[in-house]
Amino acid sequence: MTSRIVLALTIGVSVLAAPLAGQARRAMTIEDLIVAPRVADPSLSPDGRTVLFVRTTTDGKTGKRNADIYSVPADGSSEPKAVLEGDKTETNPRWSPDGKRFAFLSNRDGAMQLYIADANGSDVKKVTSLHAGVQPPIAWAGDGSKIAFVSDVYPDCPDEDCNKKKAEEAESNPVKVHRLTRLLYRHWDEWRDTTRHHVFVASVGEGRARDLTPGDFDSPPTQQEDAGIAFSADGRMVAFVSNREGKDKEAWTTNNDVFLVPADGGEPRQLTKNPAADRHPVFSGDGRTLYVLAQRRAGFESDRWYIDAYDVQSGSKRTLFTTPDLSVTDITLSQDDATIWFTAERDARTNVFTIPASGGEPKMVLKGGSINSVAPAGGFVVFAMSSLTAPAEVYRAGADGSGVKPLSHVNDVWLKNIAFTQPESLTVNVAGGPVQYWLLKPPNFDPAAKYPVVFLIHGGPQGAWGDAWSTRWNPSLWAAQGWLVVTPNPSGSTSFGQAMVDRISGDWAGRVMTEIDGVVAAVAKMPFTDSQRMGIAGASYGGYAVDWILGQQPGKYKAAVTHDGVFNLESMSMATEELWFPEWEFGGRSWDQKTRAQYAKYSPHLYAHKITTPTLIITNELDFRVPVDQGLQMFTVLRRNGVPSEALVFPDEGHWVLKALNSRAWHEAVFGWMKKYL
Repeated sequence: MTSRIVLALTIGVSVLAAPLAGQARRAMTIEDLIVAPRVADPSLSPDGRTVLFVRTTTDGKTGKRNADIYSVPADGSSEPKAVLEGDKTETNPRWSPDGKRFAFLSNRDGAMQLYIADANGSDVKKVTSLHAGVQPPIAWAGDGSKIAFVSDVYPDCPDEDCNKKKAEEAESNPVKVHRLTRLLYRHWDEWRDTTRHHVFVASVGEGRARDLTPGDFDSPPTQQEDAGIAFSADGRMVAFVSNREGKDKEAWTTNNDVFLVPADGGEPRQLTKNPAADRHPVFSGDGRTLYVLAQRRAGFESDRWYIDAYDVQSGSKRTLFTTPDLSVTDITLSQDDATIWFTAERDARTNVFTIPASGGEPKMVLKGGSINSVAPAGGFVVFAMSSLTAPAEVYRAGADGSGVKPLSHVNDVWLKNIAFTQPESLTVNVAGGPVQYWLLKPPNFDPAAKYPVVFLIHGGPQGAWGDAWSTRWNPSLWAAQGWLVVTPNPSGSTSFGQAMVDRISGDWAGRVMTEIDGVVAAVAKMPFTDSQRMGIAGASYGGYAVDWILGQQPGKYKAAVTHDGVFNLESMSMATEELWFPEWEFGGRSWDQKTRAQYAKYSPHLYAHKITTPTLIITNELDFRVPVDQGLQMFTVLRRNGVPSEALVFPDEGHWVLKALNSRAWHEAVFGWMKKYL
């Protein structure tokens, strides 16, 4: 029933340095994950000669993280060097059109502000001094005279003096009450009841910033803060994304549209009329065409993303391709405007494709790993890439995908001493179709021994376990604990076609659970698996799946971890901030008579009295996606019923545990719990 495909990493693994002769490799540790340097956000200069990227380090004792900007020749002729470093954070480097300067964000003077520097990092000049600071994205005008960015404002304030005064009054007021006048009053891990995201343009020479999107709207929407900003080539027009459905409706509609506004200010013009989401605008070099990522189904945040091309003047639209079934994650235009480079997931990897700007058949150029931040130039392309066994580094390849080589090597020093077993991509036929999963064996694996196994269930539910490095749930680190680690990609998983993604909506605990059981059964039969010592863990929807499975199959698993998992669907649906999510997934509102039964049918709390498995519960006070009470409800039930259980509640974390010292505590508790019972 199981076909085995041994993962052959064609990119990345071969470039890792070998250990010193005679030196035994060791297992990866929690500390390795926490302090490993992080590489991100490569930016290629207009002449194709230099790559800027962000290198983030972590102090293992204090937990303090610091980001610096490095540069490296795009031909790899020399090693990277720091161009901006120190005890303050510098991020988001973006080249000016002439390549002589770059813009970046830094907190060197307090709040994150916009700065520019010469190409070598000298002659740093501060561009903004906004009380609320500056947020990405950053975009240069074609003539290099202006930069667009995002900042928070009080929507009824006409200027910066008013914004500053209101913020200072709120900070000094001992009463910290939230007065709610609309929905989507909080998002992810922050309250959004008083301020809005607005797009600003700053004049580089004068330092004067103009609010281009005044009014009681978020631009970009809070749910798509990376939606993008684009200047037309002549610098006269700015494209941005906003949801203008009106107050309250922002919480249950995904109708984010692309608007055009003069760079000197004026009335925005709505370009896209799509009732579903639009994002990531990119202008053609002549300014006549605007490329946009677009979904088709309103209210469904996990719908497939297409590339639509709009005529800026007439508003007419064409779609670049409909087949094959690829959901596009990012797009970049070639320097001659003839080709669009894009990334898309396929078979649990994120790959790079090209397509003529006029439309046609996509061509896969690079196969990940997990690839992002693609920057094409004449004859080659630069990108960031990671895998399940290697953190992200900056790479270069030929325009045809040949000659892949790393430009950065910041993780080589510690990786050369780590023992990894290469992950295996396996499939099992269950419920009428194939289900892919990754199998990771512990270091120094002995096929004659028997190992405990831990199944990790991904969140979403529209998501996937990909061939990618994670700083939060890292399967290689789990395997280093001495366990077999299995990461299934059942119904709802991305990268296997939209039909696979759609299959879980309205069926959270149906076919998907049969598929997970099929993976479990296949792994349990392997000769090196101790099927009497199996654990299960997951976060978000993965936490929901754990909660559900424990109530449906009591005693099957010897230990469980559920992180920010949905426990009570009905109460969660009225407390989560993005209302379109439960309303799409379950066909309506939980208080509507026609859908109440659907919520009840799939709610783990109604079966929690059957749970007997020792369970560690994690729930966080700043998690507004799956609010803190979900985990507390489950903890109450288990303790009331005498089930061995503990709970971690992080007051300063949201849906994810991101702070370094918190991450260490999280991993120690999670691994300790599993080891205690496995």
